[in-house]
Amino acid sequence: MSDDADGGIGDGVEERIPDDAVLDELFATIESRKAELPEGSYTASLFTHEKGDNAVLEKIGEESTEAILAAKDDDLEELTYESADLVYHLLVLLSMKDLDLEDLRGELRDRF
Repeated sequence: MSDDADGGIGDGVEERIPDDAVLDELFATIESRKAELPEGSYTASLFTHEKGDNAVLEKIGEESTEAILAAKDDDLEELTYESADLVYHLLVLLSMKDLDLEDLRGELRDRF
């Protein structure tokens, strides 16, 4: 899920994002990378990849398989890591399709 040389997707800001805002901040960063397409950004490269949507779809398949295998092996640390990768790539896909977290929240709300 690395986006920069430091291994994170953020812009190098050291302040901790509150837990209840992490997904919103992550999605905002993804949207920013989509709009600005900064050179050297992994996220931006997903929006400009020659394979188009398939690049992200392949990553979702890969990360979901890795999460499944970690769960099967009861490796909770790896399951957490791979789940974070999976969620990140799902958020990139939502952004690619011009959906956002409110669309996702609305769907989840409707299921209660």
